[in-house]
Amino acid sequence: MVKKPDRVNEFSKYRKDFPSLNRKINGNPIAYLDGPGGSQVPQPVIDSISNYYKNSNANTHGNFQTSEETDNIIETARQAAANFLGAENSSCISFGANMTTLNFSLSKAIARSLQKGDEILITQLDHEANRGPWLNLREQGIIIREVLLKQDGTLDYFDFQKKINERTRLVAVGLASNALGTVNNIGLIRQLSYEAGALLLVDAVHFAPHFPINVSSLGVDFLICSAYKFYGPHVGILYARENILERFSPDNLRTQNQSAPYRIETGTLNHAAIAGVNAAINYIAAFSKGDNQQTKLKDAMQKINSYEHKLASMLYSGLEKNKGVKVFGPSFDEPLRAPTISFTIDGITSADACKKLGVKGLCLWDGHFYAIRAVEVLGLLEKGGLIRAGISIYNNEQEIERLIEEVKVISQN
Repeated sequence: MVKKPDRVNEFSKYRKDFPSLNRKINGNPIAYLDGPGGSQVPQPVIDSISNYYKNSNANTHGNFQTSEETDNIIETARQAAANFLGAENSSCISFGANMTTLNFSLSKAIARSLQKGDEILITQLDHEANRGPWLNLREQGIIIREVLLKQDGTLDYFDFQKKINERTRLVAVGLASNALGTVNNIGLIRQLSYEAGALLLVDAVHFAPHFPINVSSLGVDFLICSAYKFYGPHVGILYARENILERFSPDNLRTQNQSAPYRIETGTLNHAAIAGVNAAINYIAAFSKGDNQQTKLKDAMQKINSYEHKLASMLYSGLEKNKGVKVFGPSFDEPLRAPTISFTIDGITSADACKKLGVKGLCLWDGHFYAIRAVEVLGLLEKGGLIRAGISIYNNEQEIERLIEEVKVISQN
């Protein structure tokens, strides 16, 4: 009998970098399939945060060495984030507590430039962090229009074209859905926004961990993402096109530097976490070779995307074969599809299914994942929402096989 060769996870050598993977649950190796809610953190990022507290813990702009080191750490992280996003320069990168906080700050700043009757276009597909801040502006007479979500998990672009008009001042849309894995047609959205004279703000929280990004090519005015989704700590990152942030008036103190990127950063930043952001981006860049960090990051993200897509396709196919399982969102025939699979199991709530999977060491999310409007439109909110599995670089085929088998067991009982 010929022994079946072991399948090699092309990212297997990196699994050792994640200390959290060593844990077991009820004797089962833990499998973190909850990346869309936040990825695990590799040791170099943990070390970077720890080293900051050990060696350079000081506030900014002081005339002593550790303060100067802090200034340098923040600027280095800005440049790394600019390289990660393909930004013009580091002055386009602002940091905040998280994406939601940054978007609320930005919405309030933009609101001061709007008049009653101006319109903002959002979508039914988006995470609430890119809906709620804009919906709040209805209080001052801003009209918020909502692009419809189709039952196949994609946006209705005919509806988009009908609702954008000469009164639209801003389009707020996601690059990829954290609930359904849908990747939106940002080229068409950019074209329609440009023709209407509207600004374009893109939520890339779910896109950034899985695909290369170049904001210059995308043509966006603003882009927001979160480092804790791509192996870093909890820090929000705002890209604002060069010279655009000065057009708006965010809440800040008179002591705040009023130029970009500082004008939207309130109070003292989380310096240790920002050191971790730089480390996370360097960690990703190390997956590839190139002449500079930006080139390395592009190639690394393409490799990550290819690997994750294979695993996600495997999971999608395995779940679809189970008669008791319904999978939501676009198929993996799409050229661009985030490696996020959401599904339901007949006869059991999503919460109860995730509890059963959790006992086996399989970590998945249930519910609406803050994409509450999308889950509501699909008619699933009152039924407990979806079960969601997300693929990250540290996942492997063995984990996918375990999940497919355990879902089969649940669906048959």
